[in-house]
Amino acid sequence: MAPAVDPAVLRRRRLITFTVMAATIMHALDGTIANVALPSIQGSLSATQEQVSWVVTSYIVASAIMTPFAGFCATRFGLRRTLAVSVVGFTVVSMLCGAAQSLEQLVLFRALQGGFGAALVPVSQAIMMDTYPREEQGKAMAMWGVGTMLGPIAGPSLGGWLTDEFSWRWVFYVNLPVGILCTLGILALVRDSIHDRPRRFDLLGFTLLAVAIGAFQLMLDRGHMLDWFDSAEIIGEMLVASVAFAMFLIHMMTDRQPFLSRDLFRDRNLTVGLLFTALAGLVLIVSATLMPPFLQQLMGYPVLTTGIVLAPRGAGMMVSMMLVSRLIGVIDARLLIAVGFGLCALSLWDMTLFNLNVSESRIVWNGVLLGFGLGLVFPPLTVLTFATLPPRLRTEGAAINALMRNLGASVGIAVLVSTLASNTQQNRADMVERFTPFHPGWPLGRGLPGADPALLAAWEAEINRQASLIGYLNDFRIMMICSLIFIPLLFLMRRPALIATR
Repeated sequence: MAPAVDPAVLRRRRLITFTVMAATIMHALDGTIANVALPSIQGSLSATQEQVSWVVTSYIVASAIMTPFAGFCATRFGLRRTLAVSVVGFTVVSMLCGAAQSLEQLVLFRALQGGFGAALVPVSQAIMMDTYPREEQGKAMAMWGVGTMLGPIAGPSLGGWLTDEFSWRWVFYVNLPVGILCTLGILALVRDSIHDRPRRFDLLGFTLLAVAIGAFQLMLDRGHMLDWFDSAEIIGEMLVASVAFAMFLIHMMTDRQPFLSRDLFRDRNLTVGLLFTALAGLVLIVSATLMPPFLQQLMGYPVLTTGIVLAPRGAGMMVSMMLVSRLIGVIDARLLIAVGFGLCALSLWDMTLFNLNVSESRIVWNGVLLGFGLGLVFPPLTVLTFATLPPRLRTEGAAINALMRNLGASVGIAVLVSTLASNTQQNRADMVERFTPFHPGWPLGRGLPGADPALLAAWEAEINRQASLIGYLNDFRIMMICSLIFIPLLFLMRRPALIATR
């Protein structure tokens, strides 16, 4: 029987959980909340579509570059100080984003926002693991995981509502009350880890890794706009990323105190877990990225209706997370993750059967199933990934884990958005080729639709919709296959006795 826990300790744990969840949600929201405000920002600041895309790109690139640095800062300066500085910096820069008077200012402040925000997820995760004993970490990760998963889903809906009801500037101002509450909670409740220690800063290692991550993220973010490797910029970014990463690996293997500890990658659970974290990030973020334009552009849903229809996915996650917090000490965590990915694949398979007349109820229940599956994946995956990692490496491991989740999402978005565009174009060409009285499937006998501009425009719009639909279905099929093919690799991870029992 487990020993009774002091009620004051339980109360402090709950308050810490609320505080770090708020910081996590704030960062996760800002990764997507600005996307729906881009047209308003473009008009307000007189920018082109390519120029305004840097509002999103600068945030993503800066966040990716600074995520590994967050692990160093937390280990060197302490979890409490690192998280407090990050939250204060993130909040202040959010206000500057809202007050920006030019595109250049907004892009600069968004980059700073991404830099400060990089520490919020990994440091919050490390604090949660330090706050709860190992036998309760599954339940803790289930609670904390709500923030990491609900943010990308709620972001577009909240951003659309704030933009429609107020202005795009409130997309950033909304962080002020959350940031103030988080800062007060951190200063009052959080203590530094006993594993924090002084260490030398490996400037060369950090620089090489930052250049590699930044160039790679730029390549992913801009590739679909520049036609990938037909662009000299994309080729240059690929070469820079490859060379810098190769030099970083050589430096890490030979330096006495490298920027990332070599011991991190000697842990099999962490190494395999990083792969599945990237896959889970792909399924979560890419599905949340593809569904809003599918509903708005093809189905004609307004922004608010889109948010309402997609919101039940979050409810599915919360239900499964409450369930998994009770099961993780009873059932092998690898089985929970496998079932979760299986349910995600089932939901994605159903999405491959969607058509332009799909009902709202079917979309809602499909989202609930996908959310339920993802809720079964993240908490046990986090616990299993860190189960055999020494506590002194936990903060660095959390930073790399957050980086892999973001990179998995970035790679997935880049590949599947590109695939969607190319498939849509090819599908349209195939349909137009068959749009002739001499094709066996032509419905009008030997007649033509006539030269009526309105009729021709209607046919053109319908062909484009059908071509886009097929493109979306192909993307859903790719994600379904990805969710299934990696499941056998789960059993490369060890199941330590400490997480196998209550």
